[in-house]
Amino acid sequence: MKVTEQEGKHSQPNQAGLLQKNSAEHEGYAVACNSVRITENNATNTNEGRLLEQILNRNNLNQAYARVKANKGAHGVDKMEVGEMLRYLKTNGEAIKQAIVEGKYKPNPVRRVEIPKDDAGKRPLGIPTVIDRLIQQATAQILSPIFEKQFSNNSHGFRPNRSCHGAIRQSQDYINQGYKYVVDMDLEKFFDTVNQSKLIEVLGRSIKDGRVISLIHKYLTAGVVIKHSYKETFEGVPQGGPLSPLLSNIMLNELDKELEKRGHKFVRYADDLMIICKSRRAAERTQANIIPFIENKLFLKVNKTKTVVDYVGRVKFLGVSFYKKDGQARVRIHPKSILKLKAKIRKLTARSNGWSNEKRKQKLREYIIGWINYFKIADIKSLLVRLDGWLRRRIRMVFWKQWKKVKTKYTNLQKLGIDKAKAWEYANTRKGYWRTSSSPGLHRSLTTEKLRKTGYLFFSDYYKTAVKKSVA
Repeated sequence: MKVTEQEGKHSQPNQAGLLQKNSAEHEGYAVACNSVRITENNATNTNEGRLLEQILNRNNLNQAYARVKANKGAHGVDKMEVGEMLRYLKTNGEAIKQAIVEGKYKPNPVRRVEIPKDDAGKRPLGIPTVIDRLIQQATAQILSPIFEKQFSNNSHGFRPNRSCHGAIRQSQDYINQGYKYVVDMDLEKFFDTVNQSKLIEVLGRSIKDGRVISLIHKYLTAGVVIKHSYKETFEGVPQGGPLSPLLSNIMLNELDKELEKRGHKFVRYADDLMIICKSRRAAERTQANIIPFIENKLFLKVNKTKTVVDYVGRVKFLGVSFYKKDGQARVRIHPKSILKLKAKIRKLTARSNGWSNEKRKQKLREYIIGWINYFKIADIKSLLVRLDGWLRRRIRMVFWKQWKKVKTKYTNLQKLGIDKAKAWEYANTRKGYWRTSSSPGLHRSLTTEKLRKTGYLFFSDYYKTAVKKSVA
């Protein structure tokens, strides 16, 4: 249904009042209301056949609104931004709720964008409209506690109080128990190839409210817009919506249960799966036996080229690999992850991006903090020393390029403590930027301490802080 320009030129169905006004906060709406707050870890006591009422409960919707607002994110096909959501809901929220209850609500198709993958390919991402994100988030908050009780302890992705680090530590535990060989399973384009009928069947075993099943099915079949062209979706779960991670775990939990029934040791994070065995022969046998179940029972596709049996130390899992030291399994960063890091740093320190020095420092700081927080689980001290030296060289090259003219180089080198004769010599060098960045002149002028004082953060510096926080 089209909305007038006064309503905001968006194309969501008319609805309002999803959120309850908080008298103590005149500028916003309440995140929680009078009833008990619903979180990812506690289910409600209402009848399981009336799940839709739980989803549309004001408490739950307020919490979903706060989550969607905090996550921000890009607009969907209707071009509505997160900041416009509240005004739209005031006018249209009740109509949206009524349409959902009556089964008349029709989700918008997702907007397809592509993001780069580690292997130089691209991953399709489906961005729902902000209103559809709100409804999906509200649905996920109610369904998550129901399915959380069914999920395997070997599953770590997109679950409360679980993380990549938990999956890595569990892998270490299995290796310490003598499991040396891995079936490194690759599910080909998993999110794009999920059989929707099979997923609905699995959902129906636990969800007894047919209206909720119908609503989820509408999201699965809402379609996708690719460069202004609409395309129907008969299979797959579009990545990008709040409901997609939960639905992927519900589907892959079928595989988890089968692996547990067969007595296998495994670790799964989303669609990254390692089945761990004590011998190569056992791993090869496991691979041969589990693929038919995945393809014939779950109707998923296994990439047989990328699915391999290998020694655990040669496998890349969640960006890391494993090795033994003094009889104990340890973690190190996989070489491909280091190549990815260097490619990112080159991009952040490129002169062609038109950034100011302040923006470059901030972008580097954000990336270093995120990278260390993720990879601090690995043995990286000596690696960080080498990375810091390389990063400082990249930064010195940026400065040298910025100075451009001989006169500017000569003046700045003197300001940084180089005597006139040497400053003139360095300023007139004909060496290339990268070679000059490691020259004695720039090492003596743009020292590590001076770079720190100008606001640059280095890997080793933040690693020490992160480790102290972990210990504390």
